[in-house]
Amino acid sequence: MGVSDSASRFLEALESYSRDHRATQWRGSLREFLTDVFPAAPRRLSRNSHQYIWDMLCWQGHKGKNGQEATVGGEGVAEDPTALFRQELFGIDEALERVVSYFKAASVGSEVARRLLLLLGPPSGGKSSLVILLKRGLEEYSLTDDGAIYAIAGCPSHESPLNVIPHTLRATFREEYGVGLQGEVCPFCRSRLEQDFDGDAMRLPVERVFLSEAGRMGVGTYAPHDPTTADIADLVGSVDLAKVAEYGDEGDPRAWSWSGAVYAASRGVLEMIEILKVKREFLYLLLTLTQERNVKVSRFPLIYMDETVLAHTNLAEFQKFLQERENEALLDRMVIVQVPYTLSYKDEARIYQKLIAGTQAFTGVHLDPHALKVAAVFAVLTRFKESPTMDASKKLRLFAGEDVEGISRSEGERLRHEQPEEGLSGVSPRFVVNALSSALIRGDRRSLTSMEVLLAIKDAIDSDARMDAKQKRAWVDFLVLARKDCYNRWVKEDVHKALFASFEDEAQGLLEKYLDEVEASLDNREVEDPMTNERRKPDERFLRQVEEKIRISEAGKQSFRQEVVRKAMVAFKQGQRFTLDSHARLHEAIEQYLFEERRDVLRLVSSVTRPDEETQHKISAVQARLMDEYGYDEHSAKEALNYVTTLLSQE
Repeated sequence: MGVSDSASRFLEALESYSRDHRATQWRGSLREFLTDVFPAAPRRLSRNSHQYIWDMLCWQGHKGKNGQEATVGGEGVAEDPTALFRQELFGIDEALERVVSYFKAASVGSEVARRLLLLLGPPSGGKSSLVILLKRGLEEYSLTDDGAIYAIAGCPSHESPLNVIPHTLRATFREEYGVGLQGEVCPFCRSRLEQDFDGDAMRLPVERVFLSEAGRMGVGTYAPHDPTTADIADLVGSVDLAKVAEYGDEGDPRAWSWSGAVYAASRGVLEMIEILKVKREFLYLLLTLTQERNVKVSRFPLIYMDETVLAHTNLAEFQKFLQERENEALLDRMVIVQVPYTLSYKDEARIYQKLIAGTQAFTGVHLDPHALKVAAVFAVLTRFKESPTMDASKKLRLFAGEDVEGISRSEGERLRHEQPEEGLSGVSPRFVVNALSSALIRGDRRSLTSMEVLLAIKDAIDSDARMDAKQKRAWVDFLVLARKDCYNRWVKEDVHKALFASFEDEAQGLLEKYLDEVEASLDNREVEDPMTNERRKPDERFLRQVEEKIRISEAGKQSFRQEVVRKAMVAFKQGQRFTLDSHARLHEAIEQYLFEERRDVLRLVSSVTRPDEETQHKISAVQARLMDEYGYDEHSAKEALNYVTTLLSQE
């Protein structure tokens, strides 16, 4: 059996990945490293952790843009340094921009590099995913030539071999290679240098290392299971009594257990999960690590550590932290980036799609084309704060990037700053996906419609013991608004288009007619009838019928028409055709105009209790087009047609 085209493309991508990431192993002495390796790339091979992470983000940005490896080395500028995150995280662009800005500023040696980066946000908002992507990006980058890292072989903190260069020679080193050095040799390697190599640093073994969380190499993670019993040894290690018996001295570096997360994270990143739950001594250790790049443990002098501390926590823990005045000094040493829920229902739907894509419960399950979108509308509505200047329906569309009458895109930015806490509360993506999973399991379904999704969410709200009655009523009201304001419009448009096979052509023709009439009206000239060649005045009645579908007032018609003509002229100058997709609001107006024009036909076809053969053929054709062209299956297509019939009977 042959391989499908998609499988073939995957195999080619895998082969390309393996070829591009075929790491070159290297091992030699410090003399060989300084002679054969270091002179080729002094800047790259002397980077600290912040510089390394920033270069990785730039490399990922170039790779995402060009589809191939890219050389950055601090000299290139990333096409998009947030590219690493954008394929997995949706709707938190501002937070991503702030994270990459932190690394950019830290990479050039600003004070930001001496601050702990804290991600703050609600549960299931993307904080952990962001850190995971960063760690995976570092692992991938270390496999490339650009991301090569060399360390003293056998060092428990895989420190840079450049740390052994004495301070008296570092000025000369900077003059020769153009880079400065900051590191200090760790106690373990200092002891080893004296005892195993007679103080001859040039004989120290050096090897190329590859960052790996599983291998505890350059990627460390710490999570406090029980804050009351947490042991700081999990971070910085402790005396190994078995080795004390061997070496006879608790102060011997070889008798120390170097298994702490701080050492695992050296040269890369240390993730601190729920950081504010730990004891205060943990926080002071971490903040000293970020500010001074060293840690202090008993029996040893300060130990230099080069790593980035990236922590995250939830809002409840942060509020408790703020209430304790003694924490003010700690706050000053943190860069806090809020990671809220997305306020765009389109991005929220993409999150659901990602979450269910790898879930066994959804394998082979069909969701109608609006199921995830309508759930996303509900979720976003729960996250909005009441605005004195705009209702929720308009805000919903504006934040999703859609045109809203009389409101500019800049107004959307103003609204975001008007409510800085918007998106920090409300329903989580996990709540919605759990509700969908429960509906599938409970009904043993292989298909879910939008209405069934809304009912599943309502059941989840009703059965949630964490919410009081007032909050439940509010969330159910949001479900009703999501159905009335969005789903009803979407499903009617689908059924209407499916009923009339030539809808797209008719709509485009109507758009061109509207544009011709508008241009004539604005120019105060007559229009030539294409059938009779007679001259007549612009059809103002037709223009107003279209415009009233999207509530364009008599007073506002002129500015709306001028805007349409401007967009049409821009498209013309760029050699493009002005289509329905060129103007979202006009698109909506024309769809509604056509829908109203064919309403009686649709009602007749879809409401016959016992249809004759001709009517049944039309109904079957509508269902088939819903399935073939609009993403429905047989079950959801029938439900959509029945639902629209009910809506029409109520109008």
